Amino acid sequence: MRKVIAVSMLALGFMIAGTIPADAATPKQNALTYARKQMGDRYSQVNPQGPNHWDCSGLMQAAYKSAGKSLPRVAQAQYNATKHIALSAAQPGDLLFFGRDSKHITHVGIFTGYKNGKGYMVNANTGSYRGRKVVEAPTSEYRIGGNKEFAGVVK
Repeated sequence: MRKVIAVSMLALGFMIAGTIPADAATPKQNALTYARKQMGDRYSQVNPQGPNHWDCSGLMQAAYKSAGKSLPRVAQAQYNATKHIALSAAQPGDLLFFGRDSKHITHVGIFTGYKNGKGYMVNANTGSYRGRKVVEAPTSEYRIGGNKEFAGVVK
């Protein structure tokens, strides 16, 4: 009986998945997990590299360091160090950058995926409207004032 149910579930397009061991996760998954664990930590330019206070690029640098990858310190340098991809190709764990153009990047976050048709990311938010802390927020909030959005894959 169990075999029939399993085959029927697979035929209907259901996938049964177990947990993935931490060492089998990709660097993107590990970086995203690290960033999510910092949610609620305070935004700070004084002590921007953790462990309980972050600025946007300090958080991304630490997240990827936890995944065994090296990133430069500031958002523009992080953008320059990634493989640039189309926004439509971004996957959870890729970095999202914001600025008036690709030569003037001022903010970075880590893409978490889509919810209700909106892209979301974890980032150290400077805005008082979100409490100046690490949050998961819609990416559209960062395309204000003429900012454009760019995506990159950490090499």
